[in-house]
Amino acid sequence: MASKSPSLLRRFFGAIWMVFTFFYRSVIILLVLAIGAGIWMGYSGEQPGITVEDNVALVWRPVGNVVEQSDRDPTEEYIDNLAGEAPTQTVLRDLVDSLDRAADDSRIRMAVLWLDSLGYAGPAQLKEMKAAIERFKASGKRVVAYAGGYTQRAYYLAAQADEVLMDPMGLILLEGYSVYNNYFPGLLDKLGVKMHIFQAGDYKTAVEPFARKDMSPEAREANLDWLTTLWDGYTQDVAAGRQLEQAALVKYIEDFVPRLEAAGGDSGKVAAEAKLVDELLPLQAVREKIAATVGMDDDNYSFRQINFRRYLRSKGLSGSRNGKVGVVTVQGTIAQGESAEGYAGADTVVDLLDEAADDDGIKALVLRVNSPGGGIYASEQMRRAVLRVKQAGKPVVVSMSTMAASGGYWISAPADEIFAHDTTITGSIGVFGLFPTFENTLDKIGVTTDGVGTTPLAGAFRSDRPLAEPLETAINLIIKHDYNLFLGHVADGRDMDIAAVDAIGQGRVWSGLDALDNGLVDQLGGFGDAVHAAATRAGLDPATAKVRYLSPPRDINFGFLGRFILAIQNAAQLDLSGLLGRIAPAGHDGLDKNPLVAAIERGDTRASWAHCLCVPAPDAAPPQAAPAGRTTL
Repeated sequence: MASKSPSLLRRFFGAIWMVFTFFYRSVIILLVLAIGAGIWMGYSGEQPGITVEDNVALVWRPVGNVVEQSDRDPTEEYIDNLAGEAPTQTVLRDLVDSLDRAADDSRIRMAVLWLDSLGYAGPAQLKEMKAAIERFKASGKRVVAYAGGYTQRAYYLAAQADEVLMDPMGLILLEGYSVYNNYFPGLLDKLGVKMHIFQAGDYKTAVEPFARKDMSPEAREANLDWLTTLWDGYTQDVAAGRQLEQAALVKYIEDFVPRLEAAGGDSGKVAAEAKLVDELLPLQAVREKIAATVGMDDDNYSFRQINFRRYLRSKGLSGSRNGKVGVVTVQGTIAQGESAEGYAGADTVVDLLDEAADDDGIKALVLRVNSPGGGIYASEQMRRAVLRVKQAGKPVVVSMSTMAASGGYWISAPADEIFAHDTTITGSIGVFGLFPTFENTLDKIGVTTDGVGTTPLAGAFRSDRPLAEPLETAINLIIKHDYNLFLGHVADGRDMDIAAVDAIGQGRVWSGLDALDNGLVDQLGGFGDAVHAAATRAGLDPATAKVRYLSPPRDINFGFLGRFILAIQNAAQLDLSGLLGRIAPAGHDGLDKNPLVAAIERGDTRASWAHCLCVPAPDAAPPQAAPAGRTTL
């Protein structure tokens, strides 16, 4: 009998361990399902109701980069939100829609522009936001701006408010617009790299960093022209918003250091003396000042408020599912394949354009373009899809955002009408190609290359050999052909003579204001103007025509759960490999690389590109930005 006791005890404790293991596995599976359900509900709109109370302030806080449409992975966004991380993107139309809706909402007493965390926003996007602020003010409601300190972009918006507040230790950093590049021939010479450059257009400056040690006279002329237009527009709008003379604002910038020296380094005092701010107040005083209008919240912590993101969720979707004016957005570098963060994938955009062409409910299309261009093959696929929309009997109107240059203009040219802001960067009608070879680099370390091929082109694409003359000739012919093709597309779309297009082409970048003068755009105006024009062309009443945003599906990616389950499995010593295999994490497809390199790796193997490296230098990081998790002003 004694010999059976250990076996009985083993079975008893074994049973307990099985129950224990089953319990933990069940908890893990339920936790995984709960997280998945939470993500699904978060992105399917199935959220608890949000109540907008009477007499509250709308806190209008753009965080991160302002984009035309969100192109981040939705799962990453959701997890960042759960972790209290600040968003990295804010959608432009959410900012505009929230102010437009709040203007007519009796529950919203005022708007507070909280501008401490604004990242990049292009001049044209700032114009769209400025117009929305002005419409809100026109409703008779007050607008107050606050930040610990203002970057150049943030202050442009703040200047449109009725009152500008800043922390006493804050700084208003205005520096102007600039374009500076690194030039690599000196490094390439030392490394023995020979960069073979092919271009069509005297102003196609994207290749200059590999060909020269400084900016060419042509590039200086073109860059200074559009930079001056942008800066003049900036100073005019800011001065008008603050009811100052434009010259006084320019003098503030030019005399900033002497003023700062006279103030003993007190940057807040300098801003106040220049009338760029109305009052210098610490945060709690700002809360109490605004609470004098809307009252304090129940916790007596801050004023009564609702964040613009929650406000929009309380009101429903920003676009109509039944809208008769469709909107397709082209955002980022144009490349083959599917769209991803920073890239407008031809497959994705073409599918959306074809959907607009085939949908009988859509009567007109607005193509919203914010792109420096990219691969010619991908751009041509989009252009052909635009033509299919027109062939379906639907007018196409282009709304240019901050940039619609090179490939961005390639896809815009066939539109019935093109709208741009005066600050839009457009044109850059030109083509280039780059082909580096490393034969001299290898020679420096004693490596040589030799062999045989069956044709003159066999092995010609090897970068460890000198560029073969037949290949060089072939690439030059392709570049010239693609440039002539570009000219032809613009001439057809704009009803211009090819010689006239060539005269304003040559790869030169134009501001929207100059593009209007030379015929590259039809009207100066924003997104709303383009929608109005599209509705009118389709015979719709612009006042009642609804907008439908056609966006790529934002699939939930459960790859992050793989890492989560691995951590729990290691801690609990459980074998969940079967479940893990079904939700393995996905890769990122080189999105952290140079856009030209990454797009080539994504499959754009043509030798020619229509890409404009013409973005003004970004502002510095916002001074005294709020902690990432802080969501209440």
